[in-house]
Amino acid sequence: MGTFSIWHWLIVLVIVMLVFGTKKLRNMGADLGGAVKGFKEGMKDGSSDKSADGAGTTQKTNGNIIEGEIKEKSKSA
Repeated sequence: MGTFSIWHWLIVLVIVMLVFGTKKLRNMGADLGGAVKGFKEGMKDGSSDKSADGAGTTQKTNGNIIEGEIKEKSKSA
């Protein structure tokens, strides 16, 4: 089939605008933008929660300071 030319995409755009209407497309665009913004904020919150959960922690044990990054959790016997 090959790639589509600019004329194919313009025809598809006109058909979509006729079917849905410009107001509905504008609302869908705003909803999509809000979803992307919420996703980005969630990713920022997730990375800050990860650092608060124990990555890069510092412990003080018997006067010795142990500093490091937790790679995986394991049970101590």
